[in-house]
Amino acid sequence: MSNEYSIYLVEDEKDLAQVLQAYMKKEGWNVEVFHNGEEALLNLETSPPHLWILDIMLPGMDGYEIIKKIKQKSDTPVIFISARDQDLDRIVGLELGSDDYLAKPFMPRELVIRVKKLLTRIYETGNRIPQIIEITGYTLDPISRKITRDDELINLTGKELDVLLYLIENKGKARKREEILEAVWGTDYFGSERAVDDVIRRVRKKMPRLNLETVYGSGYRIIPS
Repeated sequence: MSNEYSIYLVEDEKDLAQVLQAYMKKEGWNVEVFHNGEEALLNLETSPPHLWILDIMLPGMDGYEIIKKIKQKSDTPVIFISARDQDLDRIVGLELGSDDYLAKPFMPRELVIRVKKLLTRIYETGNRIPQIIEITGYTLDPISRKITRDDELINLTGKELDVLLYLIENKGKARKREEILEAVWGTDYFGSERAVDDVIRRVRKKMPRLNLETVYGSGYRIIPS
């Protein structure tokens, strides 16, 4: 499926954008480059990508404004890249819904590894579970990343949906916080395990009929309907 992935790279440094595009195209991905956010967002409705790679510091609309507009329309994954390696940038990006953050300067191969890991986790893990999932009255489409109940759209963040899909993939089995963190946040996550509890709490609030149990001492599990 990797040859079918579409990636939008929004980067105003033209030489860097050309290098990154070349590296990612070697993986068989279709990579379109935009040098400002306004140009990129024109394609949001007609041909949305599987992944956005956004520089934070851009002329005109910055990366934070772009991700806000993206998340209003879809939950497409986003990787931020920035010359400002500050914890605040990383945290703000995560709060706005980004899935990863890479500080400049970086080796192009590192970005390829991050992209491959993210695409695999979000899209290819869906190959191990049904294409359309029906559970306790909810309908989940792992490819479009949409959840509905009685034709009403349930709005989950990227992390909420990733945790939910991971637990559904392992339905009936308790998964510890550290297992969920590694599967969803990655092995290089530096935050607290409480992030898992916060996501679980929000999923329960948005999907109250979901059989999402706390297994004391063992983490969380989804009970099939």
